[in-house]
Amino acid sequence: MVETIPEDIQEDLRKAAILHQRATSEYEKCLEFNQLMSKLLDRLEDAGCYKAADKVMGILIDCNPKNGTSCDKATRIGDKVKKICPGDPD
Repeated sequence: MVETIPEDIQEDLRKAAILHQRATSEYEKCLEFNQLMSKLLDRLEDAGCYKAADKVMGILIDCNPKNGTSCDKATRIGDKVKKICPGDPD
């Protein structure tokens, strides 16, 4: 059975994908991305979209913002974001 993610959550997933593209070089954007994904996790669980919530949880496990360093997992996280993001973030 395919999950139907509510449109408002889909829109925020698209925003997260765009934000992640900028977050790889800006610590503040990285924090913003992490916080947005945390909120999306809660919303997906509340909506009963458990498969998508599991994917977001996987992203959050890898996403560990650190001030003054570049993200060594940016490519992996970006690939995961693209897999759950409806449409192309570009």
